[in-house]
Amino acid sequence: MFRLSEYMHQIANPTPVRTRQATGPVKPVVIWNLTRRCNLKCRHCYTVSANVDFPGELTHEQAMSTLEDLGTFRIPALILSGGEPLDRHDFFEIAPRARQLVRMLALSTNGTKLHGETVDRVAEIGFDYVGISIDGIGATNDWFRGVEGAYADALRGVRECKARGIKVGLRFTLTEGNHTHLPDLLRLCDDEGVDKFYLSHLVYAGRGDKHRGEDAEHKRTRWAMDLLMERAWQGVNGERNLDIVTGNNDADAVYFLNWIRQKFGDEKADHVRAHLAAWGGNSSGLGVANIDTLGNVHPDTYWSDYTIGSVKSDLFSDLWTGADPMLAQLRTRPRPLKGRCGACALKDVCGGNTRIRALQLTGDPWAEDPACYLSDSEIGVEDGDYERLTVTPFRGKSHDPVHRFA
Repeated sequence: MFRLSEYMHQIANPTPVRTRQATGPVKPVVIWNLTRRCNLKCRHCYTVSANVDFPGELTHEQAMSTLEDLGTFRIPALILSGGEPLDRHDFFEIAPRARQLVRMLALSTNGTKLHGETVDRVAEIGFDYVGISIDGIGATNDWFRGVEGAYADALRGVRECKARGIKVGLRFTLTEGNHTHLPDLLRLCDDEGVDKFYLSHLVYAGRGDKHRGEDAEHKRTRWAMDLLMERAWQGVNGERNLDIVTGNNDADAVYFLNWIRQKFGDEKADHVRAHLAAWGGNSSGLGVANIDTLGNVHPDTYWSDYTIGSVKSDLFSDLWTGADPMLAQLRTRPRPLKGRCGACALKDVCGGNTRIRALQLTGDPWAEDPACYLSDSEIGVEDGDYERLTVTPFRGKSHDPVHRFA
């Protein structure tokens, strides 16, 4: 996650650099998919959820035991996700205990069930943050989410949460089909008093892989980032405060750094770069972890094909601090990156971006990320510095290879 607003404040009010721990053992933010059951059918769902019961999910006893271990391990934050987490039969037993055990507790939901007694109980638990997914205004959101009326229900959820004093954020996945809705969604945040806006870049996992041909073109991504940076700068100056973050494309940090250099000069850019390099960019396997609905542990929520182990048989804390070879490589700085990412002069800022996209398109988790939307000159490389990877856009429904080396 790239905390745009937080780093934007470094321009106006610089603070000393804090170094993030780069080697294990690490205490990650844990994103826990409690269930695959969900009342929506989103086109980009990385868990391929549906409105049915799926076999093999953690029992109540297994879930509570895992929760106790997470508390003992002292993870910094826990995000309860799904599917739709509110569809888990024992959600209102898990969440109150989680509130007692972790410092920061968040709920990731589609928002359609946040009304009546349900939202009252969510408010009583005391979540630090409730993130609600909306992927466009009105019918566009409903098409993306596969259910008519999903937008109206999610907006009701936003309003019900705000009425109870819950900190609310909107989450938006940028694609070719909905990018024009971004300005309207930012206005919606202002109109509804939303506290946070999260722009997610598409990740090629689950149904997001099947529909990766709908990923936003690079020029759309640059336009979206320009809009978000101008909006975040307004917030720094006291206009329409909104906490803006982006996720799943750590090249955003490099694009932001170039924006600072152009607008505020080298001194400001060098200061912010020191902060960004201390953070180190992509956190998969280091600052973020995933427990899926079956209890399998992954480097992040999109690495479903790589499993470190299962909380059904081992403690999460033991798995995360063990000798897993992929975790060891993900925690290496610099990572063993190849191609354009390996040659990049700013890989200390983005950490090599999202490895799962490289894996999905090439079979190699260390190949370049095709979603990097910066030019060679913007990342400090020249033609010939790396073996060029040409990616053919995925526009069909098959899973044929979509890459070749030129």
